Amino acid sequence: MIAEKVLFLVLDGISDRPCEALDGLTPLAAARTPVLDRLAAEGICGIMDSVAPGIRPGSDTSHLALLGYPPQEFYTGRGPLEAEGTGIHMTAGMIGFRCNFGTVDADGLVTDRRAGRISGTEPLAEAIRDGVDLSALGLEFRFEAGAGHRAALALVGEGLGDKVSSNDPKKEGVQPLTIRPCTDDPADRKTADACNEFIRQSGKILYHHPMNVRRMEEGLPPANLLLIRGAGKMGELPQFSERYGLSGSVISAATLISGIGKVVGLEHIPVPGTTGSADSDLDAKVRAAIGELGRKDFVLMNIKGADEAGHDGKGIQKRDFIEVIDKALAPLLDLKETLIVICADHSTPCSVKDHSADPVPVVIRGPGVRIDRTNRFDEISCAEGGLHRIRGRDLMPITLDLINKSHKYGA
Repeated sequence: MIAEKVLFLVLDGISDRPCEALDGLTPLAAARTPVLDRLAAEGICGIMDSVAPGIRPGSDTSHLALLGYPPQEFYTGRGPLEAEGTGIHMTAGMIGFRCNFGTVDADGLVTDRRAGRISGTEPLAEAIRDGVDLSALGLEFRFEAGAGHRAALALVGEGLGDKVSSNDPKKEGVQPLTIRPCTDDPADRKTADACNEFIRQSGKILYHHPMNVRRMEEGLPPANLLLIRGAGKMGELPQFSERYGLSGSVISAATLISGIGKVVGLEHIPVPGTTGSADSDLDAKVRAAIGELGRKDFVLMNIKGADEAGHDGKGIQKRDFIEVIDKALAPLLDLKETLIVICADHSTPCSVKDHSADPVPVVIRGPGVRIDRTNRFDEISCAEGGLHRIRGRDLMPITLDLINKSHKYGA
């Protein structure tokens, strides 16, 4: 009656608040979810504050907490984690940034912070790598395209700081900002200058790129601006295998989550057809996760599309994608000797179009689990479950205890 494997499934941003378009229900409560409901009925449920009550978590800080790396101790900024996820090998001291391909009009005003949710931006990234030159500043850079409109940048060189602002105005109809140092430290000034020069040079390259010329001819927003934010200096995190004595893999189309997994030593498993959006091949992702359980002790899988619908304020679309997720999870019901842990990393209410501090539902199902009376997987039903209300950092210790891998505290 003790599980040998752990599947850790994070349904990114699936939690919500009551939606007017859904007669006051959350998208999760309004969705038909027979698989998630069966897992809830066969497991123990609760609600969880990813970081702490009242704290609005990012996807980065929440995933660190869920993996048992409290962000108060280990978080150094999103940029290095995003960069690692795109394939940039981050070593201690490198400065990393997350980026968006965005759109500016002829007047220099931001008209779309995601360039129409563009995808397939590798040709743009290649042109930037070939054309931008920061040698006059004594620096090198690494730049890689990520999923969709996302990308990552890393600066390499001496005398760099990470206390700099962003050029992202966080709204449309205004000019992008100038990146500025947030302290009087010359290292931060050097980083800010390097970022502004990178943005200037890359903007010229993007404006004339054939891919953007073609997009404009087709009436699509060109990706002619890079919005840079989330600066952080790469540190060193204890490896997952040493921390828990478990081998592990990460399956995620989101570069941030892949990066977090890779930084702590989880093997990233790419899955063709997965995009991190509503068009992702979830069946392939689930098959890959089940396959990894055959050779690893622990698999972290992230499914993201519901989060995008929350950010876009589309409650009905979010509900419908939750039903797609539920159908894809059906093979999990047949897993034996496996502890299945399912939760959200944060709430993304359609009414807010951003993350909120609302607690998220969580269920643990598998051998040896005390089964409670909850039989629905949603925000309200899970609040009545036997786990009660926990923190994100509690989830790994609870998981380790259920697979008999925890250490006794005291004699």
